[in-house]
Amino acid sequence: MRRSERTYGAPREVLRRPGRAVAALAAVVACAALAGGCGIRSTSVPVDAGAAPSRMPCRTASAEATAPPAGSVSVPVYLVCASQLVTVERRVEFDESRSGPLMIAQELLGELQRDPEAAERRAGFSTDVPAGLRVTGAHKGDPEGTLRLSEQPDDLPAEALAQVVCTYADSESLGSGGSVLLGGPGNYAPRGYLCTSETKSLPGEVPTLGAVGLS
Repeated sequence: MRRSERTYGAPREVLRRPGRAVAALAAVVACAALAGGCGIRSTSVPVDAGAAPSRMPCRTASAEATAPPAGSVSVPVYLVCASQLVTVERRVEFDESRSGPLMIAQELLGELQRDPEAAERRAGFSTDVPAGLRVTGAHKGDPEGTLRLSEQPDDLPAEALAQVVCTYADSESLGSGGSVLLGGPGNYAPRGYLCTSETKSLPGEVPTLGAVGLS
Protein backbone atom coordinates (compact mmCIF):
# COMPACT_ATOMS: atom_id res chain seq x y z
CA MET A 1 0.00 0.00 0.00
CA ARG A 2 1.24 3.42 -0.94
CA ARG A 3 2.02 5.94 1.74
CA SER A 4 -0.68 8.27 0.63
CA GLU A 5 -3.27 5.55 1.06
CA ARG A 6 -2.02 4.59 4.49
CA THR A 7 -1.98 8.22 5.59
CA TYR A 8 -5.32 9.40 4.26
CA GLY A 9 -7.32 6.19 3.90
CA ALA A 10 -9.54 5.53 0.81
CA PRO A 11 -8.97 7.49 -2.43
CA ARG A 12 -10.62 10.91 -2.72
CA GLU A 13 -13.05 9.70 -5.43
CA VAL A 14 -14.55 7.21 -2.98
CA LEU A 15 -14.89 9.81 -0.22
CA ARG A 16 -16.77 12.19 -2.52
CA ARG A 17 -19.55 9.75 -3.50
CA PRO A 18 -21.69 10.09 -0.35
CA GLY A 19 -21.63 13.89 -0.68
CA ARG A 20 -22.75 13.72 -4.31
CA ALA A 21 -25.61 11.38 -3.46
CA VAL A 22 -26.83 13.69 -0.68
CA ALA A 23 -26.66 16.71 -3.01
CA ALA A 24 -28.56 14.89 -5.75
CA LEU A 25 -31.27 13.78 -3.32
CA ALA A 26 -31.63 17.34 -2.00
CA ALA A 27 -32.02 18.63 -5.56
CA VAL A 28 -34.80 16.10 -6.27
CA VAL A 29 -36.64 17.06 -3.09
CA ALA A 30 -36.30 20.76 -3.88
CA CYS A 31 -37.67 20.28 -7.42
CA ALA A 32 -40.64 18.30 -6.11
CA ALA A 33 -41.40 21.02 -3.58
CA LEU A 34 -41.23 23.72 -6.24
CA ALA A 35 -43.46 21.75 -8.62
CA GLY A 36 -46.10 21.18 -5.96
CA GLY A 37 -45.96 24.54 -4.19
CA CYS A 38 -45.04 27.03 -6.89
CA GLY A 39 -47.62 26.11 -9.52
CA ILE A 40 -45.34 24.38 -12.04
CA ARG A 41 -47.52 22.40 -14.43
CA SER A 42 -46.76 18.78 -15.09
CA THR A 43 -47.94 19.10 -18.70
CA SER A 44 -47.44 21.58 -21.51
CA VAL A 45 -50.98 20.99 -22.84
CA PRO A 46 -53.16 24.06 -22.06
CA VAL A 47 -56.26 23.43 -19.99
CA ASP A 48 -59.48 25.13 -21.06
CA ALA A 49 -61.60 25.74 -17.98
CA GLY A 50 -64.30 27.52 -19.97
CA ALA A 51 -65.59 31.05 -19.59
CA ALA A 52 -65.72 32.56 -16.15
CA PRO A 53 -69.28 32.57 -14.80
CA SER A 54 -71.04 35.93 -14.98
CA ARG A 55 -71.63 37.69 -11.68
CA MET A 56 -74.24 40.01 -13.13
CA PRO A 57 -77.63 39.39 -11.50
CA CYS A 58 -79.57 40.71 -14.54
CA ARG A 59 -82.43 41.51 -12.20
CA THR A 60 -83.53 44.70 -10.50
CA ALA A 61 -85.71 45.37 -7.51
CA SER A 62 -88.17 47.16 -9.78
CA ALA A 63 -88.88 43.86 -11.49
CA GLU A 64 -90.76 42.73 -8.40
CA ALA A 65 -93.07 45.38 -8.88
CA THR A 66 -95.86 47.36 -7.65
CA ALA A 67 -98.68 48.54 -9.85
CA PRO A 68 -97.76 51.52 -12.05
CA PRO A 69 -99.16 54.89 -11.04
CA ALA A 70 -102.38 56.16 -12.59
CA GLY A 71 -101.93 57.39 -16.15
CA SER A 72 -99.02 55.07 -16.94
CA VAL A 73 -98.54 51.45 -17.90
CA SER A 74 -95.70 48.98 -17.45
CA VAL A 75 -94.18 47.65 -20.67
CA PRO A 76 -91.34 45.17 -21.18
CA VAL A 77 -88.29 46.19 -23.21
CA TYR A 78 -85.21 44.13 -23.97
CA LEU A 79 -81.83 45.32 -22.74
CA VAL A 80 -78.44 43.62 -22.94
CA CYS A 81 -77.11 41.86 -19.85
CA ALA A 82 -74.32 39.28 -19.67
CA SER A 83 -74.27 39.15 -23.50
CA GLN A 84 -77.95 38.15 -23.62
CA LEU A 85 -81.28 39.92 -24.02
CA VAL A 86 -83.26 40.28 -20.80
CA THR A 87 -86.51 42.16 -20.26
CA VAL A 88 -86.92 45.03 -17.87
CA GLU A 89 -90.20 46.70 -17.02
CA ARG A 90 -90.49 50.36 -17.94
CA ARG A 91 -93.34 52.69 -17.04
CA VAL A 92 -94.67 54.81 -19.87
CA GLU A 93 -97.49 57.29 -20.03
CA PHE A 94 -99.67 55.89 -22.76
CA ASP A 95 -102.45 53.39 -23.00
CA GLU A 96 -101.40 50.59 -25.34
CA SER A 97 -104.99 49.48 -25.81
CA ARG A 98 -105.98 52.93 -27.12
CA SER A 99 -102.80 54.06 -28.87
CA GLY A 100 -101.90 53.51 -32.51
CA PRO A 101 -99.09 51.14 -33.50
CA LEU A 102 -96.75 53.95 -34.57
CA MET A 103 -97.05 55.78 -31.26
CA ILE A 104 -96.39 52.54 -29.40
CA ALA A 105 -93.36 51.81 -31.60
CA GLN A 106 -91.96 55.30 -30.96
CA GLU A 107 -92.46 55.04 -27.20
CA LEU A 108 -90.82 51.63 -27.02
CA LEU A 109 -87.90 52.79 -29.15
CA GLY A 110 -87.44 55.76 -26.82
CA GLU A 111 -87.25 53.37 -23.86
CA LEU A 112 -84.64 51.25 -25.64
CA GLN A 113 -82.54 54.35 -26.30
CA ARG A 114 -82.78 55.69 -22.77
CA ASP A 115 -79.73 55.16 -20.58
CA PRO A 116 -80.39 52.37 -18.05
CA GLU A 117 -81.29 53.60 -14.60
CA ALA A 118 -78.79 53.30 -11.75
CA ALA A 119 -80.35 50.08 -10.44
CA GLU A 120 -80.33 48.60 -13.95
CA ARG A 121 -76.67 49.51 -14.46
CA ARG A 122 -75.74 47.90 -11.14
CA ALA A 123 -77.54 44.76 -12.28
CA GLY A 124 -75.46 44.71 -15.48
CA PHE A 125 -77.92 46.14 -18.02
CA SER A 126 -76.92 48.25 -21.03
CA THR A 127 -78.38 49.20 -24.40
CA ASP A 128 -76.85 49.29 -27.88
CA VAL A 129 -79.73 51.06 -29.65
CA PRO A 130 -78.41 54.30 -31.25
CA ALA A 131 -79.82 57.51 -29.82
CA GLY A 132 -80.47 58.93 -33.29
CA LEU A 133 -82.58 56.01 -34.56
CA ARG A 134 -86.15 56.89 -35.54
CA VAL A 135 -89.19 54.85 -36.50
CA THR A 136 -92.01 55.81 -38.88
CA GLY A 137 -94.99 54.07 -40.37
CA ALA A 138 -95.27 52.01 -43.53
CA HIS A 139 -94.47 53.38 -46.98
CA LYS A 140 -97.03 53.26 -49.72
CA GLY A 141 -97.45 49.67 -50.84
CA ASP A 142 -95.88 48.14 -47.70
CA PRO A 143 -97.68 45.22 -46.07
CA GLU A 144 -99.89 46.14 -43.16
CA GLY A 145 -98.00 46.39 -39.88
CA THR A 146 -94.68 47.45 -41.44
CA LEU A 147 -92.48 49.82 -39.46
CA ARG A 148 -89.74 51.81 -41.17
CA LEU A 149 -86.53 52.70 -39.33
CA SER A 150 -84.32 55.67 -40.18
CA GLU A 151 -81.47 53.20 -40.79
CA GLN A 152 -81.55 49.97 -42.73
CA PRO A 153 -82.20 47.29 -40.05
CA ASP A 154 -79.28 45.12 -41.15
CA ASP A 155 -76.92 48.10 -40.84
CA LEU A 156 -77.62 48.41 -37.11
CA PRO A 157 -75.32 46.81 -34.54
CA ALA A 158 -76.47 43.19 -34.19
CA GLU A 159 -77.46 43.49 -30.53
CA ALA A 160 -79.31 46.75 -31.20
CA LEU A 161 -81.36 45.10 -33.95
CA ALA A 162 -82.11 42.16 -31.65
CA GLN A 163 -83.30 44.56 -28.92
CA VAL A 164 -85.66 46.35 -31.32
CA VAL A 165 -86.96 43.15 -32.91
CA CYS A 166 -87.69 41.36 -29.64
CA THR A 167 -89.23 44.43 -27.98
CA TYR A 168 -91.54 45.00 -30.96
CA ALA A 169 -92.29 41.31 -31.49
CA ASP A 170 -93.43 40.98 -27.87
CA SER A 171 -95.88 43.85 -28.28
CA GLU A 172 -99.41 42.71 -29.09
CA SER A 173 -99.88 45.84 -31.20
CA LEU A 174 -96.70 45.46 -33.26
CA GLY A 175 -95.68 41.83 -33.45
CA SER A 176 -97.24 38.71 -34.88
CA GLY A 177 -96.12 35.17 -34.11
CA GLY A 178 -92.86 36.34 -32.56
CA SER A 179 -91.91 38.45 -35.56
CA VAL A 180 -92.12 42.06 -36.74
CA LEU A 181 -92.00 43.66 -40.21
CA LEU A 182 -89.17 46.19 -40.48
CA GLY A 183 -87.81 48.24 -43.32
CA GLY A 184 -85.32 51.05 -43.76
CA PRO A 185 -85.60 54.58 -45.14
CA GLY A 186 -85.26 53.62 -48.80
CA ASN A 187 -87.38 51.65 -51.24
CA TYR A 188 -86.10 48.25 -50.19
CA ALA A 189 -88.86 45.81 -49.37
CA PRO A 190 -89.44 45.26 -45.63
CA ARG A 191 -88.44 41.97 -44.07
CA GLY A 192 -89.88 39.86 -41.31
CA TYR A 193 -87.50 39.62 -38.34
CA LEU A 194 -87.91 36.85 -35.78
CA CYS A 195 -87.35 36.94 -32.03
CA THR A 196 -86.59 33.41 -30.85
CA SER A 197 -85.09 31.94 -27.71
CA GLU A 198 -81.80 31.71 -29.63
CA THR A 199 -82.06 35.41 -30.51
CA LYS A 200 -82.35 36.24 -26.82
CA SER A 201 -79.45 34.05 -25.74
CA LEU A 202 -77.24 34.90 -28.76
CA PRO A 203 -78.33 38.35 -29.96
CA GLY A 204 -75.52 38.54 -32.49
CA GLU A 205 -77.79 36.88 -35.07
CA VAL A 206 -81.39 37.81 -35.85
CA PRO A 207 -83.21 35.35 -38.16
CA THR A 208 -85.45 36.71 -40.88
CA LEU A 209 -88.43 35.54 -42.86
CA GLY A 210 -87.01 37.14 -46.01
CA ALA A 211 -88.20 40.18 -47.90
CA VAL A 212 -91.92 40.78 -48.18
CA GLY A 213 -92.78 41.96 -51.70
CA LEU A 214 -94.26 45.37 -52.23
CA SER A 215 -97.73 45.42 -53.72
